Amino acid sequence: MNTSNFSISVKKITQSKLPNIDFSKLAFGHIFSDHMFVCDYKDGKWQNPRIEPYAPFLVAPSMSVFHYGQAVFEGMKAYKDDKGNVFLFRPTENYARMNKSCRRMAIPEFPEELFDQGLKTLVTLDKDWVQPGVGNSLYLRPFVIATSEGVQANPATEYRFMIITSPVQSYYTTKEVKVKIADHYSRAANGGFGFAKAAGNYAGQFYPTALAKEEGFQQIIWTDDATHELLEECGTMNVVFRIGNTLVSPPPTERILDGVTRKSVLAVADKLGIDFQSRPITVTELIEAAENGTLQEIFGCGTAAVISPVTAFNYKGKDYQLPTIEKSYASQIKEILINIQYNKAEDPFGWRVKI
Repeated sequence: MNTSNFSISVKKITQSKLPNIDFSKLAFGHIFSDHMFVCDYKDGKWQNPRIEPYAPFLVAPSMSVFHYGQAVFEGMKAYKDDKGNVFLFRPTENYARMNKSCRRMAIPEFPEELFDQGLKTLVTLDKDWVQPGVGNSLYLRPFVIATSEGVQANPATEYRFMIITSPVQSYYTTKEVKVKIADHYSRAANGGFGFAKAAGNYAGQFYPTALAKEEGFQQIIWTDDATHELLEECGTMNVVFRIGNTLVSPPPTERILDGVTRKSVLAVADKLGIDFQSRPITVTELIEAAENGTLQEIFGCGTAAVISPVTAFNYKGKDYQLPTIEKSYASQIKEILINIQYNKAEDPFGWRVKI
């Protein structure tokens, strides 16, 4: 689709909510900035791209997304440096992955050029919502929902693409992240859509995660549906294990999300000369490494938390404590990623995109 035929209309708010926001007391993803980007798919094409004040909109009870779950999303962030400049981090990766998710969920792909133009226009308009300082950012939530009316079990014919934004601080406030390795529930199955950022993938995690939290764990390390032997993801993040001096991470499959942060961790590790193996890893291998003392680190990686180290894990009722490492690989890699995101260091990879 040639987006040069489009112009994005902008309707600004009359009075900003910004002066009323206490940025020292932000709960992740609960406060939203002044504007949102909206574009509708009708009559076989995306049309009427616009930015308007953030507000509810009316929907029909028969809207398709409520009944058949055609909904996909992305997670991105905008960062502000000490000079007031605003940056995105590897946005083209998110554009491409959004459309990969759309294809799997039978949703029309959204033009990447229009995605880029709409996102940058929106962030520029609400740039004062991007707070400076490491840990502060503007979380960007692009998503698509099926908006056709009717309860027929078919793909919808109408859709809405939106971007909403939310000022956030660090995702996890606790330093003690203990996880449970799943031996019954699974996040995704072969032939399914685990690789897509589809809403249903996350809904299915809530119940087993709630059970794990009742036992005192913050998250679950998911295992495959067939054998519960292959390690897959950590909560809503990709997962990385350090065995000896080697980082091992399950590769993207049809069950595992191809994470932008995971790709970045891999690239940074390579630049640091750290061996990084993108390969399957089993529960048996992990337990053996924990018992013989070669398991050094476990950490999740994703947009919301960047890198979240795990302090202990549990499998079938037995706890395994991770050693405390002063200069961990996780901390070294996280520091480099954060310095790139906040424009505190050179970006040798070309990931930082100035708004």
